[in-house]
Amino acid sequence: MTTTTDKPLLILIAGPYRSGTGDDPALMAANLRHLESAAWPIFAKGHVPMIGEWVALPVLESAGADVFSPLASEVLYPTAERLLRHCDAVLRLPGASAGADEDVRIARERGIPVYTALDEIPARSA
Repeated sequence: MTTTTDKPLLILIAGPYRSGTGDDPALMAANLRHLESAAWPIFAKGHVPMIGEWVALPVLESAGADVFSPLASEVLYPTAERLLRHCDAVLRLPGASAGADEDVRIARERGIPVYTALDEIPARSA
C-alpha cells in the first residue's frame, strides 16, 4: 500500500506477550522483543510506536507488583484500553493473544484502523 498521511500516527502494537509462554519469563521477554521489532519500522514511516507493556510493566513495578500478581489483571488490559483512547491505529501481529484480540475489538468498535502487516501502514508525508 502506498498511501501517505500528513500527521504522525500513534500506533499500538498488539500481539502475544504472556500468551503461549506458560508464564516462562524468558519466553515473555522474547514475546516483548518480538512486539518491539515492529517499533523501528513504524518509527521509520514517521509514526510513534506504542506497546501496552511499555506502560503497564512500570506501573505494576511502581505498585510493588509484577505480571504474576493479582494486580496485573487490573493494570495490563486496562492500560491497553486507556491507550486506545489516544491511539490512531493498531498493528496486530500474528499469534494467539486474548489481550491483542481485545485491543482489535476495541479499536474496531471505536473506528480505529487495524493493520495486520507493516506494509499496510501509510508513510507520513514530508
